[in-house]
Amino acid sequence: MDRRIFMRNGALALFAAGIGGVPNFIAKAATTGNKCSKPFQKRKTLVCIFQRGAMDGLMAVSPYADPNLKMMRPTLYMSPAKTEGSMIDLNGYFALHPSLQAFAPLFQNKQLAIAHGVGSPNPTRSHFDAQDFMESATPFNKGTKSGWLNRAVGLMGKSTTPFSAVSLTNALPRSFYGSNEALAISNLNDFAIQMRGNLLAGKLAANSFEALYDNASSQLLQKTGKESFEAMKMLNVNNLKQYAPKAGIVYPNSALGNALKQIAVLIKMDVGLEVAFAESGGWDTHVNQGTENGILGRTLKDFSDSIATFWEDIAAHQDEVTVMTMTEFGRTVHQNGTGGTDHGRASCLFVLGNNVQGGKVYHQIKSLAKEDLEDQRDLPVSTDFRSVFSAVANTHLNIHQNNILFPDWNGNGIPIMRYS
Repeated sequence: MDRRIFMRNGALALFAAGIGGVPNFIAKAATTGNKCSKPFQKRKTLVCIFQRGAMDGLMAVSPYADPNLKMMRPTLYMSPAKTEGSMIDLNGYFALHPSLQAFAPLFQNKQLAIAHGVGSPNPTRSHFDAQDFMESATPFNKGTKSGWLNRAVGLMGKSTTPFSAVSLTNALPRSFYGSNEALAISNLNDFAIQMRGNLLAGKLAANSFEALYDNASSQLLQKTGKESFEAMKMLNVNNLKQYAPKAGIVYPNSALGNALKQIAVLIKMDVGLEVAFAESGGWDTHVNQGTENGILGRTLKDFSDSIATFWEDIAAHQDEVTVMTMTEFGRTVHQNGTGGTDHGRASCLFVLGNNVQGGKVYHQIKSLAKEDLEDQRDLPVSTDFRSVFSAVANTHLNIHQNNILFPDWNGNGIPIMRYS
């Protein structure tokens, strides 16, 4: 056996023993000579937040001026009266829930846009199926193996940094399933310790593997391997401490707040992050939904405060970042008998960025009259979620192969982004 091959395989084995497996990006760097784009160059970053459980878009961004809403929600209806704790009027027809106060200045500054009446053409009211369809972006095909964000990563071109696509979750989300590299990291500090602090992985494997690349005969292999290790070196415990939130910035102490704080760290460290993913739970409000101080109100406050804090924290990077939220479906127009709302159809989503045509509510909602509702109970889906996803991906990530990104869809994006 060739000595160089033996050294390479030995280093990989030591690395695998130390961290529980060989990451694909390292295996590829060691065994292939495909040309890769230079990592760490300044790239656009898309941050996606999935609101799992189905957010009530009719209360988050309420069409309060429609007289049918008050009749159908006698105890849940809220209006933008000029008193403390009331809805925040946006345009004389729609109003923000008071718990979304942090979004108001972003909307006024035209950095935040809202798409309403958004959902899937598939009428399922199953959380699991609807989330799966939205994350695969193939709402009538359960057999799709890849997620739309994984396909997006592939269409942006190969990168040698392992941090191109990162989900700040305990497990890899359906959106990131596929053949392109993606990581699920619930805690950056734990990940840094695992990658560089483990005795076997950090000393034996890393030293051997980096030495291998120092002596590699192929300049391309040498460059690719060293750049991958440079990315991991950047993400160490000492470096992480240097990228704390700016003075005076305090994130909500919640799952979403902590996830966005860590995404901000990756953005500021410039490790090549292109797509980030985070989750927000608690949106399934069947019982005691409440108004300004209820269950939904508390969840909305954490949601908007976390995003607004993140946006302030990455002030120097805002031109390169767009944030987009999504939820699997909305809630019924009628409130139920337990002070809540049941599984419905359309909801709304938020898009935040300096390249967003903000300060607008994009919608094709007719009215909430019974004859205009789906099955006489739900807000119809008047905007396919892919119309929003594609607009963001086409403009912000410069991806234009919609036939690959969104198979079996021939629709058009909505004008929610500024085209340069």
